[in-house]
Amino acid sequence: MDDFTMYADSFEPCLSNLSKVLKRCIDTNLVLNFEKCHFMVIEGIVLGHLVSNRGIEVDKSKIDIITSLPNPISVREVRSFLGHASFYRRFIKNFSKLALPLSRLLQKDELKNRLTSAPILQAPNWDLPFELMCDASNSALGAVLGQRAGADLPMHVIAYASWTMDLTQQNYITIEKGAENSVADHLSRIEREEDFMPIRDQFPDE
Repeated sequence: MDDFTMYADSFEPCLSNLSKVLKRCIDTNLVLNFEKCHFMVIEGIVLGHLVSNRGIEVDKSKIDIITSLPNPISVREVRSFLGHASFYRRFIKNFSKLALPLSRLLQKDELKNRLTSAPILQAPNWDLPFELMCDASNSALGAVLGQRAGADLPMHVIAYASWTMDLTQQNYITIEKGAENSVADHLSRIEREEDFMPIRDQFPDE
């Protein structure tokens, strides 16, 4: 086991959860490294993401590594950079579109800028309806999944998603691209049927 996380809305429930987990560790003879244990924190790094009551954010230490990478001058270096950047692709609108022209190295700087200003994503609230927006260009598909706490309130983004089309898919007319939008289909699968809303193509902040 690498690591595990427990949480609660307040101190007492969190303490209760912690006691249960520690008891389980004792019962199974699982030894913990005290120097790597953090208790009663208001935010923490979980699977490479900063998680708090604000939502889910990128880990600044990882972003610093990405932004410090030199401009790639070989195929291997381009792949290495895209591998690092892809880890946070759900934070970046139109990631696939930005990453498509691998030979246009200046696009890498735009990805860096998007990473350093990445939004705070919200965890899904299963009591609220979901909103799914999708669009297609000549080379990529994009979608945004979000929710609103109220009808007149701005939408909170849960995740951006995008996908690069192959040569056959690039020949689809625009309406077929929308119909074949597997990205939007993937995100829509977590919607509940009773909260069905029509798929829209108006992206937030545009």
